[in-house]
Amino acid sequence: MSLSTLAVSPLIPWPWLAALGGLALAVALLGIVREARGGWLRLLPLAVLVTALANPRLVAEERTPLNDIALVVVDDSPSQSIGDRRAQTAQALETLRQRLNSLPGLDLRVERVGGAPGGDDHGTRLFGAAARALTEIPRRRLAGVVLITDGRVHDVPDDLGRAIGAPVHSLLTGRPGERDRRLVIGGSPGFGLVGRSVVLEMKVEDAGGSGEAAVEVRLDGQPYARLNVPLNRDATIEIPIRHAGQTVVEVAAEPGEGELSLANNRTAVGISGVRDRLKVLLISGEPHAGERTWRNLLKADPAVDLVHFTILRPPEKDDRTPIRELALITFPVRELFEDKLADFDLVIFDRYRRRGVLNQSYYENLARYVRNGGALLAAVGPEFAEPGGLAASALAEVLPAAPTGGVVTQAFRPEVTPLGRRHPVTAGLAGGDGPHWGRWLRQVEVDRVHGSTLLAGAGGRPLVVLDRVGEGRIATVLSDTIWLWARGFEGGGPHAELLRRLAHWLMQEPELEEESLTAEARGGRIEVVRRSLEPPPDSVSVTLPDGSATRLPLADQGDGRAVAGIAADQPGLYRVEDGGRTAVAAAGGLAPIEMAELAATSARLNPVAAATRGSVTWLVEGGVPDLRRVTAGGTTHGRGWIGLEERGEHLVAGLREIPLLPWLLVLFLGLGGLLAAWRHEGR
Repeated sequence: MSLSTLAVSPLIPWPWLAALGGLALAVALLGIVREARGGWLRLLPLAVLVTALANPRLVAEERTPLNDIALVVVDDSPSQSIGDRRAQTAQALETLRQRLNSLPGLDLRVERVGGAPGGDDHGTRLFGAAARALTEIPRRRLAGVVLITDGRVHDVPDDLGRAIGAPVHSLLTGRPGERDRRLVIGGSPGFGLVGRSVVLEMKVEDAGGSGEAAVEVRLDGQPYARLNVPLNRDATIEIPIRHAGQTVVEVAAEPGEGELSLANNRTAVGISGVRDRLKVLLISGEPHAGERTWRNLLKADPAVDLVHFTILRPPEKDDRTPIRELALITFPVRELFEDKLADFDLVIFDRYRRRGVLNQSYYENLARYVRNGGALLAAVGPEFAEPGGLAASALAEVLPAAPTGGVVTQAFRPEVTPLGRRHPVTAGLAGGDGPHWGRWLRQVEVDRVHGSTLLAGAGGRPLVVLDRVGEGRIATVLSDTIWLWARGFEGGGPHAELLRRLAHWLMQEPELEEESLTAEARGGRIEVVRRSLEPPPDSVSVTLPDGSATRLPLADQGDGRAVAGIAADQPGLYRVEDGGRTAVAAAGGLAPIEMAELAATSARLNPVAAATRGSVTWLVEGGVPDLRRVTAGGTTHGRGWIGLEERGEHLVAGLREIPLLPWLLVLFLGLGGLLAAWRHEGR
């Protein structure tokens, strides 16, 4: 294709040319005014001279037309899996391909938008995909944009007309007037204090519905409550925070009439449990070399409120010294073991010797404290083997071992027992095992051991023993020389990590449970860990967000953990079960935006159509409309058809210039005009 235009390229600057033309015109007009002979004929050579200096040319462009581009954005997000939406989408895309390919001068580009499992949950972002495609498509060649979607779009731009610059036509899957019940979590606290409750707000939305819906609440995979909630009205429930770490609250509403999907009838929120302050009572029976080890360890943790008493003056030591002259205080027995005992998260007896400080009722209180969920750690030395020690008190009912009366005074290296290799308190301790640790120098002999022996000492004797009593826990360290590790004796050992894990296990921290099942979304996968002291099951059951289930084989790691993983290719909640325990993990957020509203709608795309002169069409109401090419700025849609603009963009392949006044013609006209004027004046 070629196009010719007139161009002027003056041989002298425009001001000079204008001045010369004005001067020539003035001379010619002066002659005409004075009625000089041949005045009008003088205009011809002057006009020819000025025109020749203006250098007029005819410019012919050789143009190659460029095809316009139609952009089709296909919604492949999870909400498109509802009903026959994917089949509608596939059929509409194929029809569009055929019709667009049959239109001359038009190229097709298809962009697909899917979910992002395991990543940030931003919903369906069709306009973001269109914007990325338009960075590679010249806007002046864009004939129009066609969206194939269910209308649940979460990134509609504010400046619709300018954002696209072409008509946007939406082809909607699904059906008008779809009804779907969904569960909405309102105010969800991010954290709560352990031992207290938080309030969770919820609403069961059901357009056109009335009455109540049954709602089931589960905590960490276990049933918690079932209640009836009025439809379309706010409701609340108190959620107890029973442990530190994340508490996963699952809420599920019963199906409604004509449900579109059950995927948004259930949701989950994570509430982080934090302890207000850990209150630890440390009672040292007498000063000794290891006393500061305990104090330094506990004082180093800013989350611990430590109450430490060292008994220096037993009741029988009374030399009648006035109280005001002593630097000691009376041991607050009643306040600690009657009034305040339940306030402590952990009680530690460090080489405590019975010398009449506590009477029998206080030991009974301690035993009751443990059974009711308390934590007790007894770090003992030779005094434990003495007659009338702690094992002879009411604490004997909860202690995991009884002394024989013997004390081993030979050096030995602590060794992790086979059970300890699988227990989270001692599995994987720094240094690996006894040969890499320094020796201890003394150990109390015990018998009638029950519970779990994690470390063994001289001759394989129990050294660290843990046990569960009622709702509480108790641990015994049968040596008073662990402080040698803290001093680096013979290379030392992992004393800080061991004691930290002991304290956290006693206070029932979830990550140190010896029997547990956890699931976590990480890097686009769901990572499953089954911890057990016994050989784990061969596999676990995984329920995917779409409701389908699969078996996942476990790989035993030999340290009490069996692990497995599965690709998180669906956003939403994954439930993992081993037959007795349940764990949940969320990919793309605990309550994905994409699955919150599933009913197809035109509400979000109607403003887009109005702003871009586009249209919105339901595929179930006539299928894909006919396609037409329309002039830019004209009507872009009508009954049963949608239009794509003709942009008329081209590529200039070359230029050809043709002078309108060749020099021979200029010479002929100029000399001819002068000759004609001369002859006329000479008559």
